[in-house]
Amino acid sequence: MSWSLQFLGVGNSQSAAELGSASAAIERDGEPVLMIDCGHEALAAWQARYGAMPGAVFVTHVHMDHVAGLERLFFATYFDQARRGRVRLYVPVGVLPHLQARLADYPGVVAEGDANWWDAFQLVPVSRGFWHAGQWYDVFPVRHHLPDTAFGLRLPGSLVWTGDTRPIPEMLAKFAGAGEIVAHDCALHGNPSHSGIDDLEREYPAGLLSRCVFYHYASPADAEAMRLRGHRVAVPDERLALAEPLPPPGQGPGEA
Repeated sequence: MSWSLQFLGVGNSQSAAELGSASAAIERDGEPVLMIDCGHEALAAWQARYGAMPGAVFVTHVHMDHVAGLERLFFATYFDQARRGRVRLYVPVGVLPHLQARLADYPGVVAEGDANWWDAFQLVPVSRGFWHAGQWYDVFPVRHHLPDTAFGLRLPGSLVWTGDTRPIPEMLAKFAGAGEIVAHDCALHGNPSHSGIDDLEREYPAGLLSRCVFYHYASPADAEAMRLRGHRVAVPDERLALAEPLPPPGQGPGEA
């Protein structure tokens, strides 16, 4: 069984559209398993690559460059009887009130009436993690704006996706300690809500930095400047091979 991370977009909210909205797909044997975030351009990128709508999305936080595509996903799903109520949204419990306020609570969600935004989806609130398609995923808080409003995702032994964050050395010591590739928010210049390259070089040991792949940057020129400093920087439509995930704690090979 082979696993991979397919970047759908690598840009931040102010970057050129050619970089796309920061989002990715986790793939197993070449097939998409889980979409991470669904921003402005991300849903179109998913459709262009896979020829269909996603069946499951993990939401890191609710800034619109990460969730705006959910509105179109709602309409595509609600009016498809075969999919309505079956598209899973994995939403951290701290994020759920904000998602409700930004998208789900809009009055008159369809012109015909008699519909709730959540009718299109299967909501799965998550705290420390969740099961999806036979695999366990860890969920952990990151540092982006207010506490408990943004979260990262870990496929144990395989991948950590930080989402938007400042440096989080204490979290990565816990959740990236098994050799995972770390897809990390990083721009050439940081700010109070996002990591800059100077921040990560100061906060992270060399061994961790060597496993990082940076995304959520402002321009191709900024990406090249970070590469010249010896770092790996993702580009749109890039696919990374991932290691086989570890079994969940207490469940080794052959155990039920």
